Amino acid sequence: MHAYRSHTCSDLSAANAGETVRLSGWVHRVRDHGGVLFIDLRDHYGMTQVLCDGDSAAFKMMETVRSEWVIRIDGTVKLRDASLINSKIPTGEIEIYVRDIEILGEAGELPLPVFGEQDYPEETRLTYRFLDLRREKLHQNMMLRSNVVRSIRNRMWDVGFNEFQTPIITASSPEGARDFLVPSRLHPGKFYALPQAPQQFKQLIMVAGFDRYFQIAPCFRDEDPRADRSPTDFYQLDMEMSFATQQDVFDAVQPVIQGVFEEFGNGKTVDPVWPLIPYKESLLKYGSDKPDLRNPIEMQIVSEHFAGSGFAIFAKLLEQEGTQIRAIPAPKGGSRKFCDRMNKFAQEQGLPGMGYIFWRDQGDGIEAAGPLAKNIGPERTEAIRQQLGLGVGDAAFFLGGKPESFEGVAGRARNVIGEELGLTEKGVFKFAWIVDFPMYEKDDEGKLDFSHNPFSMPQGGLEALDGDPLEVLGYQYDLACNGYELVSGAIRNHKLEIMYKAFDLAGYGKDEVEKRFGGMVKAFKFGAPPHGGCAAGIDRIVMLLAEEANIREVIMFPMNQRAEDLMMSAPSEPMNEQLRELNLRVIPQD
Repeated sequence: MHAYRSHTCSDLSAANAGETVRLSGWVHRVRDHGGVLFIDLRDHYGMTQVLCDGDSAAFKMMETVRSEWVIRIDGTVKLRDASLINSKIPTGEIEIYVRDIEILGEAGELPLPVFGEQDYPEETRLTYRFLDLRREKLHQNMMLRSNVVRSIRNRMWDVGFNEFQTPIITASSPEGARDFLVPSRLHPGKFYALPQAPQQFKQLIMVAGFDRYFQIAPCFRDEDPRADRSPTDFYQLDMEMSFATQQDVFDAVQPVIQGVFEEFGNGKTVDPVWPLIPYKESLLKYGSDKPDLRNPIEMQIVSEHFAGSGFAIFAKLLEQEGTQIRAIPAPKGGSRKFCDRMNKFAQEQGLPGMGYIFWRDQGDGIEAAGPLAKNIGPERTEAIRQQLGLGVGDAAFFLGGKPESFEGVAGRARNVIGEELGLTEKGVFKFAWIVDFPMYEKDDEGKLDFSHNPFSMPQGGLEALDGDPLEVLGYQYDLACNGYELVSGAIRNHKLEIMYKAFDLAGYGKDEVEKRFGGMVKAFKFGAPPHGGCAAGIDRIVMLLAEEANIREVIMFPMNQRAEDLMMSAPSEPMNEQLRELNLRVIPQD
């Protein structure tokens, strides 16, 4: 017999009754039933109940074991009484009568329980992540992640993509976040960077003539953490195609992503219609460039109904250039209590408030109520109701100003309204391609910069860059699903003259471009094909499929909110010898 096991803890069934078997695993739970000891023995594959009484030579040692000890048992498979069958586990028809036991590894007092799914402080969970991972839900999440990656890889091969690996140590490249820098020992004073994405390399693979590339790529970005974003590193399905249009990329990606969600969606449906929504339209209707289309609410501009009205705040606001008033329809939200609650929500988000109108039945007709209704009068409120398609028992909320000042809050308010009023559809994944992103934006200091991927092809080519840069659209696109951005990509700029001009507008001269992207500049001089691609976030895909709200629940060994690895004590102070080798000195902080 094998030194540790003849079967796993999920293998045995009634068909094995009477057999002598050997199992190894962790003691999940111990129960003493007055002279009979029961242990739930757990391994990676499942659970088996084992028991022992005073007639067994193993009984005395069995009495010493505790939760999470690792043991090996030999015993005989017995059928359970019909009334004691556990239909919740595959081995629920049998139990093992233990005749011999070996303790393979003792466990000290546990800092957090493995049995059950109790909430524990995140600091404790991350410090003892190896214990946390033994818990059933987290174990399932990691197996889901593994299976999703396997499925993605197989699907990409099946549609003609080839897997290649790109360097981890490379040069710094502007990808919209801070680099992690790596000092060079052999070249004092110079630094490598960990790649924010394999962007340049995958484009060079296209120039090299490989046509269809993908990899499950690690990416490194020194970012502020969020619930749906790791502060240090993440994995993405990275892909690129030659001689491809934007639609070709969409056609290649949809079957892969849709297939994964259908395979692992746990009974949820996947809407097969993936609409193309222009970026500006997405912000207008949904207040976000990653809209949750399960929520049917679409915002509308209602400025004309408030211009010159008795509601002075909005009327005066509209006299300023670039301002507008938007309405968030709220079907079935027509109660003063709900409206006041949403007004408070807006105040908690940093706005002065959120105006509202709700409509009620007055017996002889429909009446608009609320402070706004009194100020603008029945004709205007009726025109708003007609425009929004609302009726008795419905409401509408209003925000005004320059769109960038309130769009984010409007989008979050739309989500809250949809959830609270039961309008957001459950049990479905709804996708949408967000297209026509602006190539440029102005930063907080008024400087022009890239708003998305700097290597994107502008729509209209070189001629488009001769006009107002803020009006230039790129062949850039994101894929949104249920309120999350899952995929981001673009058709690439493969022509040097366009590339030089695009970077020049963002403040990067020709010399700077050649210094930063010398490999790509050289490559484009020797026949670059039109190409494009995208990257899909593995972590977010698994987070959605696992129905988790925090991305750390689907990453094996995540950092905490302060970008610290509590288990491995990283980041740590370097030794003086290491610093000397790298010609570095740490300057103490005041």
